[in-house]
Amino acid sequence: MRSTTLLALLALVLLYLVLGALVFRALEQPLEQQAQRELGEVREKFLRTHPCVSDGDLGLLIKEVADALGGGANPDINSTGQGNYSAWDLGAAFFFSGTIITTIGYGNVALRTDAGRTFCIVYALVGIPLFGFLLAGVGDRLGSALRHGIGHIEAIFLKWHVPKELVRVLSAVLFLLVGCLLFVVAPMFAFCYTEGWSKLEAIYFVVVTLTTVGFGDYVAGADPGHTHAAYQPLVWFWILLGLAYFASVLTTIGNWLRAVLRRTRAEMGGFTAQAASWTGTVTARVTQRGGPAIPPSPEKERPPPAPPAPPAPPAPPEKAAPPLASPPSAPAPPASALDYPGEGLAFIDDSSDTQSERGGVARAPRGRRRAPRPARRPARPRGPRRPRHQGAPV
Repeated sequence: MRSTTLLALLALVLLYLVLGALVFRALEQPLEQQAQRELGEVREKFLRTHPCVSDGDLGLLIKEVADALGGGANPDINSTGQGNYSAWDLGAAFFFSGTIITTIGYGNVALRTDAGRTFCIVYALVGIPLFGFLLAGVGDRLGSALRHGIGHIEAIFLKWHVPKELVRVLSAVLFLLVGCLLFVVAPMFAFCYTEGWSKLEAIYFVVVTLTTVGFGDYVAGADPGHTHAAYQPLVWFWILLGLAYFASVLTTIGNWLRAVLRRTRAEMGGFTAQAASWTGTVTARVTQRGGPAIPPSPEKERPPPAPPAPPAPPAPPEKAAPPLASPPSAPAPPASALDYPGEGLAFIDDSSDTQSERGGVARAPRGRRRAPRPARRPARPRGPRRPRHQGAPV
């Protein structure tokens, strides 16, 4: 990437960050100030109601409560509760390990011990690359399965004589629509029913999770006491499939952009060659018609013209050779509407790009074609053989 392009991209990203900062500040700062005022009013009301509690003791209690909540404590359960609640049961610990290797890191539960933090360093360094390999494999399988299913639908469209370009667009839209229904819309309704969230809160959690942002303000199964033990492991498997789907979509978009860029470069190269050929033709015509020519440089003098060569003697006439027999032309392969089933607009690669330029005609094999051998000249007809001279009889 060129330095100018890199600087322009950096300036664009910085401008995008500043724009986001201004919008988020305008939207969220008034609510923060209102919450701070309400906290101050509640604090003053508590001190007036309980004059035996000092302001410093109350501030220390609030700080300890905030730290406990950050460590995963549940404020609804006091020290005299049943004691069967734990934020580190097997299902919750499995989900926490999954948030480490997926790099989501909600932050609602954090490590508090030095041994746990040390193990987390090693665990993340080994688990993140391992999960990357798994994500690539699952994304490949998932994308192939979806493309195979959409290929049958494309075949139905082709039987209905739908135009090829429209089928490509429909297959791309159908791929995105099926993925969104499976990994965005269906989980949204499931979280609304299970967690009691609104549709906006559920779709917010889905998008924040599948983009690996993971703020942690909304976490599925944050209160294991009200859900089944297998709930959070199932949520992690949904995260795996959703991340694989989004990875396949991003890979497909990258392939499509590379194909478009390659085609654009080829077209620009063709335009440049045509412009150069046209310029050379116009210059030659102007020179032949006695138009203004480019004057020679004064440093270098033109060499004297060479004497004309003597005319060559005429060659003896020869019999014209019969025309070469043209090789039998192979029948043209039948044209297909699409390159192959399931390969729509969103799955353009090198082969499909070349096929599209040829109008959908199947590609011929790349083997070397031998030049046709010239036909042999027919043998000249010979006259009757002369009898040999025989001597006179003795």
